[in-house]
Amino acid sequence: MSQSLVRFRARPLVAAVLSTIMLAAVPAAHAQSKKELKISHSAAGDLSSEHHLAAWAFKNYLADNSDTVSARIYPSSALGDERAVFEGMQLGAGASCAVAGTAILNNFSKRVGVIDLPFLWKGYDHMNRTLDGKVGQAIAADLEKSGIKVLAWTNNWGARNVVTAKKTVNTADDLKGLKIRTIQSPIYVETINVMGANATPMSFGEIYTAMQTGVLDGFEHGAAAVVANKLYEVGKNVAITNHFLGPAVFACSMNEWNQLSDTQKKTVMDAAKFASDLNRSLAPIREQEALDFLKDKGMTITTVDTTPFRDKATALQDKIAANIGATDLLAEIRASQ
Repeated sequence: MSQSLVRFRARPLVAAVLSTIMLAAVPAAHAQSKKELKISHSAAGDLSSEHHLAAWAFKNYLADNSDTVSARIYPSSALGDERAVFEGMQLGAGASCAVAGTAILNNFSKRVGVIDLPFLWKGYDHMNRTLDGKVGQAIAADLEKSGIKVLAWTNNWGARNVVTAKKTVNTADDLKGLKIRTIQSPIYVETINVMGANATPMSFGEIYTAMQTGVLDGFEHGAAAVVANKLYEVGKNVAITNHFLGPAVFACSMNEWNQLSDTQKKTVMDAAKFASDLNRSLAPIREQEALDFLKDKGMTITTVDTTPFRDKATALQDKIAANIGATDLLAEIRASQ
């Protein structure tokens, strides 16, 4: 057989091989072009955490419904503490999105603080209806000016209570003088101080060690967060005060958001709604489960008469709302009860 004939017959074979290689490369190239959103939160990477569950649901929705956007979760403050993460998001650096309690957002838009006022919400339904309406829309618009895009409002699983390492809190007076960790937010600090304790602002990730070493007498948080982060190992008592039933937020960097196509934006919003719906449906169930779990772990659970705090709450709400320019929003919240 002549060399020219061999070359001629080889050409279709080479072409077929090259075609196969090129077709095989298409999915790989497509995968490489897929935009990955980095989702940060401060809780443990466990589905017993409301923040992790929301991030997990968001990630899986994208995996099932988008060929161009995916998500990777960074739990346990792997990308930095909450404030640093949101500051990075403002600049378009670090995390793409974050799931967090809304109190940290007071540092970026003062009016957010109105939804974290003490003894404000009558329950999950009141909170969710209000945030899905005019109040939530107004706050989201304020945050966009600061470079933060609200995708969905979610729930913290349970009202915040006081957890102590040694002293059992049976009455309002038992809180006096205790060093209680709270969020780095003026509203939270003022509320804990009004309750008689010494508010100690501190990053969430520092609580365990601070309780262990005696730097703190206690901290305030929801029962689900105590379970998810094994804080029952350093806290021995839970005082049911229900001082905050704070919402949470699924938010992204405006810089990242603006890089998405309209189709991608819709899918991302749908993913966030799916995550929010799942998170909200589990809130009352997980709250009770968490309290039962802590009791089984040997924690002492007491119910405190919070009348002395509630009597001061209305005046405190009015004062703070006026200071942050949110008197109109507070009126809307009260009207929606």
